Formats: sequence, C-alpha cells, structure tokens
Amino acid sequence: MKTTFCIALLIALAACSNTGKDGFSIGFSKGVKADLRTGAKTTYSGFAVENIYLVNADDQQLGSNELPLNSKFSVVYEGVANYTQKEGKVFPGLSMEVTDEAGNFILNEADLFSSYTDGFEAETASVLRGSVTVGEPMQAGQSYNCKVRVFDKNSDAELVTTLKFKVKE
Repeated sequence: MKTTFCIALLIALAACSNTGKDGFSIGFSKGVKADLRTGAKTTYSGFAVENIYLVNADDQQLGSNELPLNSKFSVVYEGVANYTQKEGKVFPGLSMEVTDEAGNFILNEADLFSSYTDGFEAETASVLRGSVTVGEPMQAGQSYNCKVRVFDKNSDAELVTTLKFKVKE
C-alpha cells in the first residue's frame, strides 16, 4: 500500500512543471469531472481547468438534467489554462452538438469562434461558455444529447462535456 502511494506521488510530482506564483502548477492535465446533479461529464486533456458547471438563463446552477421547453442552459468553464500561445495570443475553439435519441442533429456548430482570427488574451479565454436554447424542434417528454467541446487550435488540448437532458412536460 505504501509503495503504491509513493509511486503515485512520484508520478504526480513528475507531472508538475513551471513553478507558478504559488510555487506549484500543473504543466499537463488529463482527467474526468462529473456533475452528480445533472449527470454531465467532462473529460479534459492538455488543459487545466478549475471549475465546470451548468447554469440556467439566470446563471443559477442546474440541479437536474430536466429542463423546461423555451429555456436556456449553459456549460461554463472557468480557469481554463495551458493554451499554446502564438505571438502572445491564444486561439480557443468551441463546438456544440445537440442530437435527438435517434442521433439526428438539432444543433451542429463546428467552431463558434471561427471568426475570431486575431486570437484572445489568455485571461479572456480562461472563462468560456457554451449555451443551448431548449426550443423547437425539441419536444416536451423527449430526451436529447448535448456535447460541448472546447479546444486549442494550436495543440491537441480539449475539454469535452456531454449531457443527456430531458425536456420537461
């Protein structure tokens, strides 16, 4: 047991690089975060991220995956870091998909930031939000799958959030 813990600790310490202002930062990040209230799951690779959560149109955190028709929800990413910079700018991408239970697309956006060719300051791109309107052609009583992907256009870093939600009757 002690040997396993020591090996895990050494691996974690070996993954750390670039001392930050607090003396400790992660140079590479990979893992999974889950929201037990909504069932949303986020996988991340290459990015560091502090918080991921779902909110309604009033910025109140969602308590379930059941959403009323004619409402809106957002996946919020806070503290996104480890972009690959070019000339002091970062270049995030944001794709969004919503499909019905048969796999038919309701929404399919490859990159909502495609028109931002000049990039962003890293601080500006540290907070990102993907929003979905729950409306036509969605129907009450039906379930849908949502996938939001944040990616770095200059590396393989990505955050992928998936959520199965039901439209309330």
